Amino acid sequence: MGNIPQVKVGIMNEPSIEFVLNGSYKVLGEVLTGTQRAECVDGKVMWNGNSYEELLFEPIDEATGSFTLIGVTIGVNFHWERKENQSFRGALKLIVEHGKLTTVNILSVEDYLLSVISSEMSATASLELLKAHAVISRSWLLAQIDKNKKLAQSSETYSAIEQSDDEYIRWYDREDHVNFDVCADDHCQRYQGITRESTPTVREAIEATHGKVLTYDGELCDARFSKCCGGVYEEFENCWEPKHYDYLVAKRDGEDENDFPDLTKEANAEEWILTKPKAFCNTTDAKILSQVLNNYDQETQDFYRWTVEYTQQELAELVKNRSGVDYGRIRDLQPVARGTSGRLYKLKIVGEKLTRVIGKELEIRRTLSPSHLYSSAFIVERHDVDAEGYPAKFVLRGAGWGHGVGLCQIGAAVMGEQGYDYKEILLHYFINAQITTLY
Repeated sequence: MGNIPQVKVGIMNEPSIEFVLNGSYKVLGEVLTGTQRAECVDGKVMWNGNSYEELLFEPIDEATGSFTLIGVTIGVNFHWERKENQSFRGALKLIVEHGKLTTVNILSVEDYLLSVISSEMSATASLELLKAHAVISRSWLLAQIDKNKKLAQSSETYSAIEQSDDEYIRWYDREDHVNFDVCADDHCQRYQGITRESTPTVREAIEATHGKVLTYDGELCDARFSKCCGGVYEEFENCWEPKHYDYLVAKRDGEDENDFPDLTKEANAEEWILTKPKAFCNTTDAKILSQVLNNYDQETQDFYRWTVEYTQQELAELVKNRSGVDYGRIRDLQPVARGTSGRLYKLKIVGEKLTRVIGKELEIRRTLSPSHLYSSAFIVERHDVDAEGYPAKFVLRGAGWGHGVGLCQIGAAVMGEQGYDYKEILLHYFINAQITTLY
């Protein structure tokens, strides 16, 4: 048993920042409170008429001290993107990144989890689901911190892009976070401070699982999660770097985990996506969904199966704007490689001016949507094809919400409602893992 580790969370990156110190904070030997403003000038933090390399505001009383950031953007590039004021416990650090100010919240992992569990889902979710998510979020966070330390000590150069003349493969993980451990948005884990007020049930879940993590062969699990797997789990290497984890493998999100077709085969994937097979995450139960999804997530319930339509002009302009590549008119979107959940990790865009394969799953989702497609598990229908082979309309029919790796939040919520305990939920999604007390 050791001390509770701390985490550094990057929250905002803006030219100027307005924030309110709710209570007494110390900075540069002074104690102050109230509204503050800072901006980036000539690569420095400008505050109170002076410039600094960085500034650290620390609460006098860690138990009660908090600060409020004005105009935090949440849901970056997703359909629910908006700004709101958010309050946080712990210390506030101001640094300069990319010619702007970045706000970094420094606090204990357990205090961080109080917010994450309420930010990632409704704080009214079942106790067993909240316990499971506490273990997952703790495991994932500490695994990322550990990974960062190893990368910093390594001489290897990390790259998330593989490209040639006719292929562009990119995955989006955490390689851009060099000055803090994790960000506060969906790119990492949603963290919205004490703005998402924790219920006694959330606190109970955190305390009941204090220091507990998922491990496999003595190593921390890279415990991923998404909203809805669509019926079968995806494997890690099909979404991120080409690394296989034995605890993140294909299983059905149901009572019979081994009952699922080979969705890497196109015919099987098409049949699977066009139907609604039984699965824990195949639910329309409003009570369960309200426990898992925050208000802005409930703006749609099309997550297990969904449909998106584009005209030829809409798709051609969208692909050009999102990828920065002019394909001209789009003749076809052709599946090249699917993962274990039916998610595409390679897609060929056949255009009038250019034909190119893109991947992995998030690059595909980004390219084919003004925000993000719900997932890359989709089939393509071409309608009203002209004499030159160009469709007037494309219809994408898809399955799931998110990358589908690890815990399926909606499926886990259903399991919690059906009486499964948190350990059963965890081991359903993380195959042959162990639950270990780290501190």
